[in-house]
Amino acid sequence: MANQRPAASVLVVEDEELLRIFAVELVEDAGFQAFEAANADQAIAILEKRSDISLLLTDIHMPGSMDGLKLAHAVRHRWPPIKIIIVSGQVHLTEDDMPSGSRFFRKPYEPTEVVSELRLMAA
Repeated sequence: MANQRPAASVLVVEDEELLRIFAVELVEDAGFQAFEAANADQAIAILEKRSDISLLLTDIHMPGSMDGLKLAHAVRHRWPPIKIIIVSGQVHLTEDDMPSGSRFFRKPYEPTEVVSELRLMAA
């Protein structure tokens, strides 16, 4: 299968370990390569080292120098091609709150809906 494209890489940012494990498994089971970070600072460090990450899946509430929404805006500013999915069980965002072209899913999200959106964004 020489003409098969390599799997898109997704950076999963979630401070709750069990939820991060679930999201990473979801991403990998969907055929993507997953990288993981427990907070925005770790995520930025990964993005500064890797040029192959094309998708970001981030929670909003997390410890560190910035929350997931600020991370999403920072990623949009520094790495504009990266597609962004934001999730939260505590905050509901409007399109005006989010970086352009990003999507929001309320927790608990439907895994098939998130996978479907990742596939659309990666195409």
